[in-house]
Amino acid sequence: MAPDLRLAPWSDDDLELELRANTPEMKVYLGGEEPFDAIVARHARFLELPVTGAGQMFRIALPDAPGVGSVGYWEREWHGRQVYEMGWHVLSEYQGRGLASAAVRLAADHAALNGRHRYAHAYPKVVNGPSNGVCRKAGFTLLGEVDFEYPKGTPIRCNDWRRDLSQAADQ
Repeated sequence: MAPDLRLAPWSDDDLELELRANTPEMKVYLGGEEPFDAIVARHARFLELPVTGAGQMFRIALPDAPGVGSVGYWEREWHGRQVYEMGWHVLSEYQGRGLASAAVRLAADHAALNGRHRYAHAYPKVVNGPSNGVCRKAGFTLLGEVDFEYPKGTPIRCNDWRRDLSQAADQ
């Protein structure tokens, strides 16, 4: 695990982190840069997750950098069942250090301890090598390719990675 990495619960101040991640490089696999209003709306949903019990978003922090990315989980229906979906990003200047996979493992452990669902899924595009690598390193199992929609209304081809949260703390 990355030394001294910690997760901090998402707060009002973390909107800035989402704005910093809204670059062509960071959004290449996610449909491109987003309008300001869409980022503000997602930030508000992130703040509501723990209030409703539907999940939790975190800021990824290092001792010398209080905001290097985000990671979290939220409820969704998948194949007729309620599961958690996980998502993350690490700012470009901090990539390649294993921070994302370490943060995903910590967030999965949190979901296992505090959540309501046995499984967490992640759906990176098939062509997104780095995010597929994060899934592999974070203890997810590849179930296969699936059709997905992201952003809403845009069909994409993704890998369906699943992590059994009943074993999360053991991974």
